[in-house]
Amino acid sequence: MSKRISAKHKLDRRVGENVWGRPKSPINKRDYGPGMHGQRRKGKLSDFGLQLMAKQKLKGYYGNISEKHFERIYNEADRRRGNTAEHLIGLLESRLDAIVYRAKFVPTVFAARQFINHGHVKLNGVKTNIPSVRLKPGDVVEIKEKSKNMALVLEALQSAERDIPDYLEVDPKKMAVTYLRVPEFAEVPYPCTMEPNLVVEYYSS
Repeated sequence: MSKRISAKHKLDRRVGENVWGRPKSPINKRDYGPGMHGQRRKGKLSDFGLQLMAKQKLKGYYGNISEKHFERIYNEADRRRGNTAEHLIGLLESRLDAIVYRAKFVPTVFAARQFINHGHVKLNGVKTNIPSVRLKPGDVVEIKEKSKNMALVLEALQSAERDIPDYLEVDPKKMAVTYLRVPEFAEVPYPCTMEPNLVVEYYSS
């Protein structure tokens, strides 16, 4: 697992958006960049700068996936026939940590990765501790019996902060979620503007 060294919310201030839609995001109070020069007037970004920003934002949203791993996901999306941007989003949303986060079993995607690493999750009845495992439609993720009463889980399930998307079916009593289908980009409930087409342009240039 790669370590996120910088503060999670630094990304919010760098891109000027509340990337995860969290109430505690510093962008809600300080809508300028981090660091001593953050309040300087921003210059207009070049096309490459816009593409890089789009890539960093999408990569950061999914728990700051390492550059090497993110590029591997992009290359797989590019090999598939059809819309590369749509395939990229589909591959990212099919990750186990993304599903655990979307199902509201944990409050953040970072917590999802840690939750899985610590062995609190079963995939199709088998314990797994690999956050990047990719799910197929019909796969079922459930929280282990001993982990269902964790405060982290109970608070996340009761939170009104996020909605569960239609491509997942959650059983709150069993604390299980079924991955119904690969979503289209328009269905994914991003709290900020994501531009996967610019990510494709970044890697294609």
